[in-house]
Amino acid sequence: MRARRLSTAARAVVLAISLIPFASAPLTLAGDRGPIVSARPPSGESFDPARVRISFSRVARNLSSPVFVTHAGDGSGRLFIVEQTGRIKILLNGTVLATPFLNIASKITNGGERGLLGLAFHPDYKSNGKFYVDYTNTASNTVIAEHTVSANANVANATGRTLLTIGQPYSNHNGGMLAFGPDRYLYIGMGDGGSAGDPGNRAQNINNLLGKILRIDVHDPPGSAQYLIPPTNPFVGTNGADEVWSYGLRNPWRFSFDRRTGDLWIGDVGQNRWEEIDRSTATASGAGRGANYGWRVMEGNACYNPSSGCNTSGKTKPIAVYSHSVGCSVTGGYVYRGLAYRELVGGYLFGDYCSGRIWALRAHGSSPQTPVLMADTSLNISSFGEGQDGTLYVTDIGTGDIWQVVATPR
Repeated sequence: MRARRLSTAARAVVLAISLIPFASAPLTLAGDRGPIVSARPPSGESFDPARVRISFSRVARNLSSPVFVTHAGDGSGRLFIVEQTGRIKILLNGTVLATPFLNIASKITNGGERGLLGLAFHPDYKSNGKFYVDYTNTASNTVIAEHTVSANANVANATGRTLLTIGQPYSNHNGGMLAFGPDRYLYIGMGDGGSAGDPGNRAQNINNLLGKILRIDVHDPPGSAQYLIPPTNPFVGTNGADEVWSYGLRNPWRFSFDRRTGDLWIGDVGQNRWEEIDRSTATASGAGRGANYGWRVMEGNACYNPSSGCNTSGKTKPIAVYSHSVGCSVTGGYVYRGLAYRELVGGYLFGDYCSGRIWALRAHGSSPQTPVLMADTSLNISSFGEGQDGTLYVTDIGTGDIWQVVATPR
């Protein structure tokens, strides 16, 4: 995520959702209503962007700078909304509860690309009550902390256990995404430390934690250990930081795992020409293990440093890119695996923070792919999110609204 470049005044105030290039009519809002779920099962990889249109149903409004929405995996039906300003709110039965689930506003630095940025619930949250947050502390460094729920299921303990503190040389490119993988390890997205052009070449330095996806084991570390290192991390026992899982990232603003295949999808924010989506296919050793996504040697598929003749050997190329003629800051999304919209199953949706456009890729399609434009909105898309039932959501940091993705066949 980066500061919005396009003029908001130049765009419609109301969501003017339109567009698949072959659309016969503009898309419309589905209105304000609760989550839509049906029992209709998915039928294979049926996604074809020519046969589906998307619209949006508002499920919550007037949040304070929402940057993420997720679920606890506990069957409660609750959605947890991360506010950059330092609070996590609960959406339950169409109502945002007045008391925050977590309030750590006094612990954070908020503004620009800093603040409370990430949330992931432990796979055993229902029994152990543990969850993890990523925030910028008052010293402007990244903190990964473990918290627990209190006796009240809708209120967490504000005092947490710090797992990692990572120094930030600049105020931007903080990363912030947290997610548990299919292997039950915690994955942590770290930007390259900021400024422009990665002046410290941190993303390519495997001994530095910036410009990386990290992977740690938080399952009951012994004694005073804050976490353990998974033994299959690529640099265990050799040169490189043990926590590093993959590297060469500029600012991975939202990544996700395909809940059916385990594939890893990353939206990596570009410098000044190209935005990229990376896909690492799941293997026996895990999706993305040891992958070098190219930054700062490459921006998308193009050479960046040096500007020509760069060494692309060993780099994992993007599955898709788009230029700054149509956006300026990618927001990674999710592969739809829900039950409600059979025609959307197997489609990876992602967007652009600056332009509000939303595109799709085929989860099992070839690489590279050309993104298909699904909607052109007036949203400041700070994140996508996924409910426990697979429902997809979009957060608008500008208005503070949360929108559910609705699909209809053509």
